[in-house]
Amino acid sequence: MIELPTRLEGKVFDMYELELTLKPYGFSVGGNWDYEHGYFDCKVREEDGYQFLRLPFEAIDGQLDARGCRVKVGRPFLLSHKYQIGLDDHANSGNGSAAFNQFSEPADKDAEFSDPPINLGMTMIQKIETSLLDK
Repeated sequence: MIELPTRLEGKVFDMYELELTLKPYGFSVGGNWDYEHGYFDCKVREEDGYQFLRLPFEAIDGQLDARGCRVKVGRPFLLSHKYQIGLDDHANSGNGSAAFNQFSEPADKDAEFSDPPINLGMTMIQKIETSLLDK
């Protein structure tokens, strides 16, 4: 994990407006939220696994699934997951667990980064800052 400092950190936005602004950059919330906090994720690269730029947020006024919710943005960070090839040695083999545990464990859930994803992440953060703060 690599944190990326930004002017967005600590800023408050309307959740709906924030989502509309981030969507064209490839960000989505997906399943990474509950009623108080969550993450916008954007896949920045697929090389030896997946590299994501993750933008955390927390609800400060309302719940995330309610109209008018306002959120405070946290410090974004890059995540790199390197998945193992083949079968997962630790997978459960019963039919009941297969419905819930379909994916292999990452070979390295905090894999190293090369310069391109870091540079790409910083460039994306700067574009988002411009879209949200320099209107």
